[in-house]
Amino acid sequence: MVEIEILEKTDDYMRFIVKGVNVPFVNALRRIMLTEVPAMAIDELVILENSSMLNDEILAHRMGFIPLKTDLDSYNLPEECTCKSEFGCNLCRLTLTLEAEAAEKTITVYSRDLKSENLDITPVSDKIPIVKLALDQKIKLEAYARLGKGKDHAKWQPVSMCTYKYLPQIKIDLERCNACAECVKLCPERVLIDMEEGIKTQNVIECTLCMDCVDACPQNPPAIEISWDKEAFIFKIESTGALPVERIMLEALKILDKKIKDLSNQLKKGRKSEES
Repeated sequence: MVEIEILEKTDDYMRFIVKGVNVPFVNALRRIMLTEVPAMAIDELVILENSSMLNDEILAHRMGFIPLKTDLDSYNLPEECTCKSEFGCNLCRLTLTLEAEAAEKTITVYSRDLKSENLDITPVSDKIPIVKLALDQKIKLEAYARLGKGKDHAKWQPVSMCTYKYLPQIKIDLERCNACAECVKLCPERVLIDMEEGIKTQNVIECTLCMDCVDACPQNPPAIEISWDKEAFIFKIESTGALPVERIMLEALKILDKKIKDLSNQLKKGRKSEES
């Protein structure tokens, strides 16, 4: 039975323990969050005027990596949209405009200067610098954003971090441990503490499984044993701000469930064709 314990959670960050699963499952979930969960990003630009120091290609690259808040319920992936148009429609494409000019002094153009036709789809932060304009320099463009997947380009990844590790287990043989505290001195996460009754543990989930404490123990064999639960993992997810981490997780689970069902259906069809 799968058990989940949430350790920390905000809109953009979540850390939790999941038990009763194996490496293939958590790795599939991680890869789906990185490559399959859709997010909105600028994909095409029409540059009407650009007299800045940045050429058009670099400007387009910088704009593409500005994370945008994403509304998965209002927009379709271009390949799934009913319009079937290479230019897109209001259900699969969003227009943003940018016009700035350094008329009196040098200015910096920020993401807040992008004007979106949908106020729900805007840059995650308004403090992302785009370009610096010297006196009399000007920039004017139209940007077109659409949903995409991280497997096609990193700009569509909804997560900036998505990692997992085994749930650590630490055992100390108090009968053999002489409390020399060498392991305590070397522990980078301060998981081990030296107390009057001997070496104790705290915040075991912070253990990085580096094994430095085992190597430092003078006993032979070492009086401390580091291992891990092969069916329990600590997950860390950090969103770019495009989607809340909870939505990213739910979408990843939906996609994984669909992939499993599709595979199951293909296997059934394969059996039927062999029987016939």
